[in-house]
Parts: sequence; structure tokens; C-alpha cells
Amino acid sequence: MVAPAESAETLAAYDSKIEGNVIITKLDAAVNWMRKNSLWPMPMGLACCAIEMMAAACSRYDLSRFGMEVMRFSPRQADVMIVAGTVTYKMALAVKRIWDQMPEPKWCIAMGACASSGGMYRSYATLQGIDNLIPVDVYISGCPPRPEALLEGLMRLQKKIETEHSILDQKKELIQELVA
Repeated sequence: MVAPAESAETLAAYDSKIEGNVIITKLDAAVNWMRKNSLWPMPMGLACCAIEMMAAACSRYDLSRFGMEVMRFSPRQADVMIVAGTVTYKMALAVKRIWDQMPEPKWCIAMGACASSGGMYRSYATLQGIDNLIPVDVYISGCPPRPEALLEGLMRLQKKIETEHSILDQKKELIQELVA
């Protein structure tokens, strides 16, 4: 049996195989989607909150389902600093130095009452909130906060990253050169 000859209309018809392979989006949305799903935390465990931060990475709470299981102890490989615990003035310079070594874009989470506001320590030796030293994106309350609270804080950071203008804010000089 001879197959009928295909007309030009048949060849240019709708192909359902291509439909699932094409994505149309904004560059900001694509970049932010990649950033929010591949955050690498820099744990700055300074006190009792660090134990709860470690518990969040264990199998019971499973931080890896958010793509954040890779705790980086090198600031050059991390993009989220989790300041967990009491920041003394003696440690403040080390925290600032590590923050400065992290590449852009970077975010900070203040975990616990001590990192957020100095906690119960109103003394000359304790920094009254890490936001006096570096910009904080998410505050997690509690003394110490539970691992679930850290997970909620990380999800809120993901929502914040999702709405950023990643290309426009970070490449202003490049955009100005293109416009000029």
C-alpha cells in the first residue's frame, strides 16, 4: 500500500512534542529562580542557636529539600550567612570580615533573639543586634528558635529573592553603557 503524499499544510501543523520544551519568561525571573533554589549557607554559629541550626540540617527537618544542604565553611563559596547566637564585640570584626569576603549577591539571616537584638545581654561586651554591623534580610525570633523556625526563615528569604530585580539592580553600570 502506498502512503498518501503529505501536503504543505500537514507539515506546518501544530506539533505537540515541542510544546513542553519551550519556556518563555523574564531574565530576572529565571535568574531569581536559580538563586532561590540553590542557596549555600555560611553557618556563623556563635552560641546555643547553632545547635538548632545543625538540627535543621539533619534528616528529621531535611534542609536539603530546599537545595540548601551544602553548608559552606568558606565565605567565598557561600551566599547566605546565618548568624546564630550572641555576637560579642570581640567576634564582631570576624563576622564582618567573613561577610565582606562573601561574593555578591549575598543575604543574611539573624537567627535568635541574641543575633537580632542582643537578647537578654545588655552589657558592654554584646553587640545589640547584628544589623548594627551588616544588613539583615530575615529575622528569626526565639531563644533559641526551633529548626522549623529556621526553615520558615529560609523560605521567606526565598520569597524575597524571588521578587528582586537581579539584573537591573546588580548591573546598573552595564545597562547604562548599553543605553548610552
